[in-house]
Amino acid sequence: MSLGSFIRKQFIDILQWNEDRDGVLAWRHPMQDFEIQYGASLTVRESQMAVFVNEGKVADVFGPGMYKLTTQTLPILTYLKNWDKLFESPFKSDVIFFSTRLQLGRRWGTAQPVTLRDSEFGMVRLRAFGVYSYQISDPGKFYREISGTRDEYTVDDLEAQLRNMVVAAMTTALGSSKVPFLDIAGNQGLMSQSIGEQLAPVFDRYGVKLDNFTVENVSLPEELQKALDTRISMGMAGDLGKFTQYQTATSIPLAAQNEGGIAGIGAGLAAGAALGQTMAQGLGAAQGQPPQQASQQAPQQAPAAAGADPVQRLQQLKDLLDKGLITAADYDSAKAEVLKQLTH
Repeated sequence: MSLGSFIRKQFIDILQWNEDRDGVLAWRHPMQDFEIQYGASLTVRESQMAVFVNEGKVADVFGPGMYKLTTQTLPILTYLKNWDKLFESPFKSDVIFFSTRLQLGRRWGTAQPVTLRDSEFGMVRLRAFGVYSYQISDPGKFYREISGTRDEYTVDDLEAQLRNMVVAAMTTALGSSKVPFLDIAGNQGLMSQSIGEQLAPVFDRYGVKLDNFTVENVSLPEELQKALDTRISMGMAGDLGKFTQYQTATSIPLAAQNEGGIAGIGAGLAAGAALGQTMAQGLGAAQGQPPQQASQQAPQQAPAAAGADPVQRLQQLKDLLDKGLITAADYDSAKAEVLKQLTH
């Protein structure tokens, strides 16, 4: 080596990473035209690890601390380079720092609905989303499987791959589940734990530790959700009183919007009573009761029809208001209409 080329060479005495930019998981120390001085200082901060790579092979790995780089502290690199115990010359090696901090609050979600057979709703399509957290646990694996020879590897680079694995596991769990949707929605904690256990070894393969996995929401398509809301609103418990109350509550606001005003309430009440009576007859037949007996029971649960006197109408409206089935504005409007009829 000529004196000029020796002078042009630059030697590194201190190796460290300040992590002056967020979201970086792996950072390669600049080594072009540089050599590491024998006995140089290596500083690895808390929540970091450093890896020496020789000709593409992972050599020595360092956790947090300060090190003096010699053949004693670099045993694997010494072996790979065939150094003897008296070696004290500058040397070349790739040095890559890894951030082992927890990456918290990373979001995941199913891009497309997952189709499954539900015991109550038949074929349904579910969506799910949530959060997870992770950290690099084995920088050697991470280098070999993920980051490779890149000068820098970021959280965004990694999560494009992690999210695919998360969604694949979630899709498999939902698609193979025989648990009804209502039970899934009510046991998201158990689902989170189960899927987290499935994902842990998959993440470990890449040198990444899954710290936490949470399913925040499992939802139905909008049209099916509306049907479920209606089912809940009506009780769906075979209570005809609740059913006719529901029919009454929905008919009053609609009638108030029509040309006939509150007069349409009578038709709505009558329709609710008739439908309740029909359902009572059907239930009575299913239970072995004569149709006449079932029909006699139904009117006791149905509100009065349009033929009721004004005092009864006002009382019915007040009951609906007290039960929260109509708004104060609906009540005032209907009351005014009834009183108007009394004065004409």
